[in-house]
Amino acid sequence: MTKYTDIGVETHGHVGLIEIRKPPLNFFDVALINQIADALEEFDNNIEIRASVLAAQGKAFCAGANFGDPARQEQEERAKSDPASNLPINHLYVQAVRIFRNKKPIVAAIHGAAIGGGLGLAVSADFRVACPEARFSANFTKLGFHPGFGLTATLPELIGKNNAELMFYTSRRVTGEEAYRWGLANVLVPQDQVRAEAMKLAQEIAECSPLGLVSTRATMRAGLADRVLAATNHELEEQTKLRATEDFKEGVKATAERRVANFRGR
Repeated sequence: MTKYTDIGVETHGHVGLIEIRKPPLNFFDVALINQIADALEEFDNNIEIRASVLAAQGKAFCAGANFGDPARQEQEERAKSDPASNLPINHLYVQAVRIFRNKKPIVAAIHGAAIGGGLGLAVSADFRVACPEARFSANFTKLGFHPGFGLTATLPELIGKNNAELMFYTSRRVTGEEAYRWGLANVLVPQDQVRAEAMKLAQEIAECSPLGLVSTRATMRAGLADRVLAATNHELEEQTKLRATEDFKEGVKATAERRVANFRGR
């Protein structure tokens, strides 16, 4: 196995386990998404692995991008005057599309919050095991910009267009119970059982024929990665425009200060 810095990678019989190790909130960046994509490629190339589990240490599953990070804030400032400086964000979406191109089923163990791009990562899996404490939020409009990570393509397919619109337009946090009712979570168990239940589901999948699994999944996911690629291209354009606005700056500030934003439409 390749040496990873932000994730742990293990194999348990025919099941691979990827654990995000950036607690407590597991904010993502290009490096993390790249490492997850690399690990999934390794599993694809390992004939013994038939399914994988994506889990996380800490309080959250993945709280998305860290807009409070000084390095990211500096990048946002550069983006206003130099469109080329958005390349790192573009590169993140290139890595995200790689995740959607993997060949074997993924079960995500959502023990805490999956926010923004973290929701996008959770939705990239085939199935999600959650708990009442889990929170799912597409909080982009509350930050003052546009959804990303391919969610405009993936979320409507999963929970229906209108429920996706509800999540996008309100930026609300959806509870584990509500996510289960909508089909955003496939299994709902107590928090301390989330990972074990995700492993159990992956092991059930892994009892099936590996060739049959890969073949069937390719049929069921036909064109998905290309739809995500098209979505991320459009999402990046919209995000780039909106990141340059006063409202985006206010949205990030208000979120950090845990208050209602004073948006002005400019």
